Amino acid sequence: MWRHIASNAVTFLIVIGFLLGGVILWGQNSYTSPGPLSSAICLEVERGSNFRRVSETLEERGAVSSGAVFRIGADYAGKTDELKAGNFLVPEGASMEEIVDIVTRGGASTCGTEVVYRIGVTRTLAEVRELDPATERFVELAQFNPAEEAKPEAYTEVRAQGDTQYRVVVAEGTTVWQVVEALKSLDVLEGEIEGLPPEGMLAPDSYEVRPGAERADLVARMQRAQEIRLAEAWANRADGLPLETPEDLLKLASIVEKETGVAEERRQVASVFTNRLNQGMRLQTDPTVIYGVTEGQGVLGRGIRQSELRDNNPWNTYVIDGLPATAIANPGLASLEAAADPDETPYIFFVADGTGGHAFAVTLAEHNENVARWREIEAERANQ
Repeated sequence: MWRHIASNAVTFLIVIGFLLGGVILWGQNSYTSPGPLSSAICLEVERGSNFRRVSETLEERGAVSSGAVFRIGADYAGKTDELKAGNFLVPEGASMEEIVDIVTRGGASTCGTEVVYRIGVTRTLAEVRELDPATERFVELAQFNPAEEAKPEAYTEVRAQGDTQYRVVVAEGTTVWQVVEALKSLDVLEGEIEGLPPEGMLAPDSYEVRPGAERADLVARMQRAQEIRLAEAWANRADGLPLETPEDLLKLASIVEKETGVAEERRQVASVFTNRLNQGMRLQTDPTVIYGVTEGQGVLGRGIRQSELRDNNPWNTYVIDGLPATAIANPGLASLEAAADPDETPYIFFVADGTGGHAFAVTLAEHNENVARWREIEAERANQ
């Protein structure tokens, strides 16, 4: 009898083992297979939330077939403690494994309503926009200049919502003064900014901010980011550059930034100024003249006068030898890298070619021909 009982017990354990193995395989398959979501959704994860709340929300919205499997899978992957707050785009058919990665990866929120403050060279714009999960494209709700225009109703409404995201985007070629003045007009930020960082030392980039963040803290983030970029560019610079310090590299990069908006030209433009420095020629670049007039406080808004070309100030590279006294703008990473590793060319001249780019030349005669062609293009456009 005992042998019969033992035999039944072994059989029972074998069956339990098979069932348990089947459940595990089912769970693994459910975790990694495409999910039931028929269309993309925005998932909000509040600060202080946990995987249980997230799994319940996902179940309610039809994004996962089993909240328990979702939680077990996250725990098995060691991501239970890595949940990030934010608004996240969960695409159609996303597996539980993919959703866990989305809500634990970190970085910028990828969904929901956001306000983007764009600080540019000529103006600052606030954009209110909302992501449409179905198309994965942002729909613009409002746009205005926060320094000059009244706040539209759409902006006031989203500012009152607790889940709105905010970003400050600084364009390449802005000056430190322009950035700081723009930050003063943003009501999402608080506090004063004491003094200005050195010219060129605010990294153009996108910065997530929270309501009530200190303006001075954001400026410090921008400055630290530029310090890191400049140090890396200086450490990786090409041999034999006519630059003595990282500050010289920053100055050259800022000139490159202001001289061309064509990505493919940056290293060529940098080569022209490098060649001029090596040959002891004056840089003779208009953006430095303009900075000498405005000192970075706004745009000139007109052509350069002959008297300004002759003005003996620390930035006018038509008058002074070598680099200007300071950088003339905040250069982006690409301009820093171009200045640190310019193309090897014989060029010492360039002028606009009418396409948005430039025509480069080795000799003055070639350059004069390029200038004449550019003058013809300008005359044709003036007569249109």
